[in-house]
Amino acid sequence: MAGTRNARNGPLSGVRVVELAGIGPGPFAAMLLADLGADVVRVDRPGGPGLGIDPAYDLTNRNKRSVLVDLKAPDGPPAVLDLVEKADILVEGYRPGVAERLGVGPDACLARNPRLVYGRMTGWGQDGPLAAAAGHDIAYIALTGTLHMIGPDPDGPPTVPANLVGDYAGGSLYLVVGVLAALQHARAHGEGQVVDAAIVDGAAHLATMIHGMLAAGGWQDRRGVNLLDGGCPFYGTYETADGGHMAVGALEQRFYDEFVRLLGIEDTAPARQDPGRWPELRTAVADRFRTRTRDEWTAVFAGTDACVAPVLSLREAPAHPHLAARSTFVEHGGLTQPAPAPRFSATPGAVRTGPALPGADTHEVARDWDVPSLTAKEPQA
Repeated sequence: MAGTRNARNGPLSGVRVVELAGIGPGPFAAMLLADLGADVVRVDRPGGPGLGIDPAYDLTNRNKRSVLVDLKAPDGPPAVLDLVEKADILVEGYRPGVAERLGVGPDACLARNPRLVYGRMTGWGQDGPLAAAAGHDIAYIALTGTLHMIGPDPDGPPTVPANLVGDYAGGSLYLVVGVLAALQHARAHGEGQVVDAAIVDGAAHLATMIHGMLAAGGWQDRRGVNLLDGGCPFYGTYETADGGHMAVGALEQRFYDEFVRLLGIEDTAPARQDPGRWPELRTAVADRFRTRTRDEWTAVFAGTDACVAPVLSLREAPAHPHLAARSTFVEHGGLTQPAPAPRFSATPGAVRTGPALPGADTHEVARDWDVPSLTAKEPQA
């Protein structure tokens, strides 16, 4: 059982997770598990991951603890396997074969703990022609067709959606779903297994509805001409007089009627049912939005069902009255950050600790997990 530090802090309280330190979707997935109350121990390497921000600001390492282990040293892999013996889940994001070469691959870990859920996070997956190739989010979503459909201009390049669609939506979230499903199986049947979470699989899966619309003739295989990709003039963004932007999502007729009435083009707007006149409608909407500031339009649409919202910046968002009322963002240790999600009525989660600093918790974890090998010979940072 995990230490009292996690008691009643989320529905995964009592679940133990070993995270082999990496970058991107693996750490974010482990953060999700930690936010849900799991006792996540991050195994950091001496010298750090080679790419990343100052550990003191790396919010993806919040709610975790860190131990320092050199997996290339003779005593490194045995120490990790001692942790594995006490764990429910392991998360790693190495290229295929790397964990095996380090001595902490699935075979070694499941031999030590047959009930272990071994979660593997990669871009290309554990097999296939590209499995061993390097890559990043943008390449994964490019190959799946997902990037191709993002952007408002059919004649321009696709819009890069940061690393949210690939790394985190197609990667981290699918890994978390996978390891939790496998954990349920392990607890019911005593059988651990390997979860192969590939960003290409997840990013493709995210577009399931779009593939259905494409097959039905309701989606064109080019961006900027469809209902949800910026091609529709009543589902998109518009610049305001002060250089801000408003987001419009007035898809249903009743919401659209409210939208054009409040915008002030009810009597002049072209028929929305005719895609051939969408450019004309877009121009009318854009011209009208440019007559007032973002805050003025926000006031016009406030309290209505027009489905219009101001486009806020990252620094502005936490102060929005709705998000503030729900505590969607919280402050911990002087850092404003998104609160854990989703929410639970009986086992609420919380930001319990700030970013885990590499190796800071080695002695505490060795005690709580009863793994003395962690401190038998500590590596030098």
